[in-house]
Amino acid sequence: MPKVVDHQQYRKELLSKSFNLFAQKGYATVTMRQIAQELGVSTGTLYHYFPSKEALFLQLVLEQTQEDTLNFQSATKDVGTLSERIATLMKFVDYNKDYFCQQILIWIDFYRTKEPQEFLENEILKQANKKVREVVRDYLHLEDQTVVDLVVNLLHGLLLVRLFEGETISFSEQGILLKNMITSYLEQKQNGRNSYEK
Repeated sequence: MPKVVDHQQYRKELLSKSFNLFAQKGYATVTMRQIAQELGVSTGTLYHYFPSKEALFLQLVLEQTQEDTLNFQSATKDVGTLSERIATLMKFVDYNKDYFCQQILIWIDFYRTKEPQEFLENEILKQANKKVREVVRDYLHLEDQTVVDLVVNLLHGLLLVRLFEGETISFSEQGILLKNMITSYLEQKQNGRNSYEK
């Protein structure tokens, strides 16, 4: 009797293992043949699931975005105050910082293989970025897109500092400062005195 293969699960396993390989060797230098060898599958099997290295990478982005969202939702609680929610978000990113730093490096490596406009116009990458912003917006209960962008940009910046400078900045301290900034901004906006626009 032939072995029954769960193709969807097998595909996810290939993607997960590919992430580790991209993190170790970089997107640009690794070939589909090397990926197949590292994963212990034939090149034909790999091409059956992914028609190209770029297709594999983009599917990995989609898969990780979905997984990261689910992991965040299961690891965090919809706590009451904005301060508590920001602290919880910062703890989650701090706990997973090495993984997120690897993601950033792989994205940068992929970016370097493309024309800037081609990268910016890629629908899958835009969808992933949009999803991150939606998750942050919904979790922090923010309606102001400018504030959501600030939070996401700060998180990216903190991860880059972690890459380039090591453990020099406290995520929790940055979270307190972020909470104070957002609270002040929202209060001023509510009172019709948005000094940030002056």
